[in-house]
Amino acid sequence: MAEALLRERLRERGIDASISSAGLSFDDRPATDDAIATASGYGLDLRDHRSRLLGPELVEQADLVLAMERLHAREAIVLADGALSKTFTLKELVRRARAAGHRDAGESLTDWLARVSAGRKAMDLMGESRDDDVADPYLSSAKVYAACIEELDGLVRELVNLAWPQAAENEGAA
Repeated sequence: MAEALLRERLRERGIDASISSAGLSFDDRPATDDAIATASGYGLDLRDHRSRLLGPELVEQADLVLAMERLHAREAIVLADGALSKTFTLKELVRRARAAGHRDAGESLTDWLARVSAGRKAMDLMGESRDDDVADPYLSSAKVYAACIEELDGLVRELVNLAWPQAAENEGAA
């Protein structure tokens, strides 16, 4: 759901980005019926989604790795040297970006991520944290899926506003 939300929010801004998801448990499985139904309420189509396993090449090739839980972020960091500076839980990145401020005009994503992650250590991702983890709704009730996508949509919208503010300014000028 987060992948589809981010892709859609960036598309709405006119930002051409390659967005893909991977996990730690399943390979080549479709989205659950509840995920498909919940996402459709947000105008998202998950019917063709297939899971895939996270691997070193995916982490190495990515400009930004967003995890739903600290566990996932830790795994990405272990898979690829230098991944800490571009790997965050979604909640962590939004929280840190609020404190660091939006990406400036002309500031690369890499430079902004370095600014956002200043002083951060891999140890910051140890354990579980309500402040950093988005609970996985897998095999939960439709109500849990609905709460999850609502939380994800708010976080994704805020991330897009912080990381691509010029796109938002350009929207108003059109």
